[in-house]
Amino acid sequence: MSLSFRPQTAAWMLVLVVALAPTRAADSFRPPAVPLVTHNPYFSVWSMTDRPTDDWSRHWTGSVQAISGLARIDGKPYRFLGPKPDGATPMTMDGLEVTPTRTTYRMSAGGVRVTMTFLSPLLPHDIAVLSRPVTYLTWEVASTDGKDHDVSLYVDATGEWAVDKVEQKVAWDRQGEGKLQILRIGTVEQPVLKKVGDNLRIDWGHFCLASEKSEGMTSVIASDRACREGFASTGKLPATDDARSPRAASDEWPVLAFAFDLAKVGTEAQTRQVMFAYDEIKTVEYMGKPLRPYWNRERETMSALLEKSRVDYVSLKDQCAKFDQTLRGDMAKVGGGDYAQLCSLAYRQCLAAHTIAEGPDGKPLVFSKENFSNGCIATVDVTYPSSPFFLLFNPKLLRGQLIPVLDYARSGRWKFPFAPHDLGTYPKANGQVYGGGETTEADQMPVEECGNMLIMVAALARAEGSADFAVEYWPVLTKWAEYLKAKGLDPENQLCTDDFAGHLAHNTNLSLKAIEAIGGYALLCEMSGKNADALSYKAVAKGMAERWVTMAEDGDHYRLAFDKPGTWSQKYNLVWDRLLGINLFPPEVARKDVAFYLTHQNEFGLPLDNRSKYTKLDWIVWTATLAESRKDFEAIVAPILKFADKSPSRVPLTDWYWTHDAKQQGFQARSVVGGVFIKALADPALWKSWADKAR
Repeated sequence: MSLSFRPQTAAWMLVLVVALAPTRAADSFRPPAVPLVTHNPYFSVWSMTDRPTDDWSRHWTGSVQAISGLARIDGKPYRFLGPKPDGATPMTMDGLEVTPTRTTYRMSAGGVRVTMTFLSPLLPHDIAVLSRPVTYLTWEVASTDGKDHDVSLYVDATGEWAVDKVEQKVAWDRQGEGKLQILRIGTVEQPVLKKVGDNLRIDWGHFCLASEKSEGMTSVIASDRACREGFASTGKLPATDDARSPRAASDEWPVLAFAFDLAKVGTEAQTRQVMFAYDEIKTVEYMGKPLRPYWNRERETMSALLEKSRVDYVSLKDQCAKFDQTLRGDMAKVGGGDYAQLCSLAYRQCLAAHTIAEGPDGKPLVFSKENFSNGCIATVDVTYPSSPFFLLFNPKLLRGQLIPVLDYARSGRWKFPFAPHDLGTYPKANGQVYGGGETTEADQMPVEECGNMLIMVAALARAEGSADFAVEYWPVLTKWAEYLKAKGLDPENQLCTDDFAGHLAHNTNLSLKAIEAIGGYALLCEMSGKNADALSYKAVAKGMAERWVTMAEDGDHYRLAFDKPGTWSQKYNLVWDRLLGINLFPPEVARKDVAFYLTHQNEFGLPLDNRSKYTKLDWIVWTATLAESRKDFEAIVAPILKFADKSPSRVPLTDWYWTHDAKQQGFQARSVVGGVFIKALADPALWKSWADKAR
């Protein structure tokens, strides 16, 4: 069985819709943090201020991983990246645009415009390219006053990019032959995959800064002061690399530096470029075995990858421009301008919270990290909210997340009748550590994780038009469906994915998940030819849904818990009723709650439930997708973008924040923001068009 899709909208109609979409001007939107270099949990660097000259760039955890960018214009030094050196005047930021794969700053000073673009070619249909840990930083420099100007550019990156703590010793060298100059730095210790935890940076492998050799290009590895102040005052770099190696990353701050003498710059733009890259050697440990990053599956060197990236740049630039334009247009078409802007900001963040590894069979395995929630790896209730991203852009990437969990669940190590929560603590996926781990049922999430897994496997089958993947794991999926039949309608006191809210018995939203999951299992039965089972499980789910409506009813809305009249909560799990096409609940259920939600919003969003003013960003969009009208959807989503624009918490999108003052409550840079793409799944033709690209 496959989705019944409507014909695609004609291309000229799409252009018209995009042109007329009420999109907020990109330059008027101030992200809480701006993505710069975004590839995986260890290689994810952001600007967390209004202007890139206000502070150093930072790892998503908040630790400084500095980039310094300077320009000399007619002999006067200016800054376009970083707050130092003091003698360089900050350039004026004339504009900022964040698209799915690119961040572009427009800077100006001294009659010269510098357009600075960070491009991470995260093209989901091409996993080989997607997995490359390479970001391009490109400058286009042109005169704005009609005069010629003497211009030179400078950029450096510190040893902070290659250490967890700045006290760690680093060593450096040069790599590459032919057309590229590659500067490289890494720790002396090289503790590959030795540390686990949340607030950590990578301290193995090597960070690389590379550029194509050209006339007027020079490079050096030396102290930050010697490089930055030397360039600012004379336009020159130190003549030789610093020989005092190894030393601590904080000991006179060794930097990898490039300078470019553009000579005379007129109205015709001149372009220069560097590439940021990280060779992590091994990326995760999976059931005791270190795995290579997927980009390295053919055992090529980082030098070879950078050369390939250099050659591919023009093609990738064009592909990313087309991808961004199409994606933004499609998101504006289904959800409006605010929604499209939110999707653009969430895109790279979702991917950068994962790493793509070469599995034991050579196929890609994808592992998430629970950034600033508990540091777990492959957490099922983190994969669940991010799954719409992968269902839309490339279902193979969702397969790559489900396989390790399913293989673990059917192994002899996992002895419970319900699904696991996680596979360990990042970067070691060696078995569950959350709650009772592998030993007890204490603080487990049995209904939650069974529901998550069954819904995701069913949604994957819908996206692929085949249940073959499910059939491979049929015994374990059946065990979980049976568990939900027995335990799902009126859940006992337990945690759900919103575990920060504490244990709750009789959770109506958790019950919804169990019912939708049983309906999803019935769909899998139907798609795999098990017709009798399909009818049986569909009848069970339908009966549970009918009982739910009566048990949860509370006048003009539905309750937070069956036994708590006068309460309410977001029923975001109900969204799968329509997305999976199983239609267990009458439309009046969603209609009633949406009307209620519209009267209970705060300035920056709809609270998660009546217990507190905080909310979850991803769940709001799922809840908004329940709305039957575009107007109601936009009304529920608009406060989210206002939160992002006004939040005083300058971190990569937090998904847990206060709806009255826009402050972060917890979490940041998590993959779950990929859940905002769920609205696109509610448009079957659009879902099919993106799934076809992946195929």
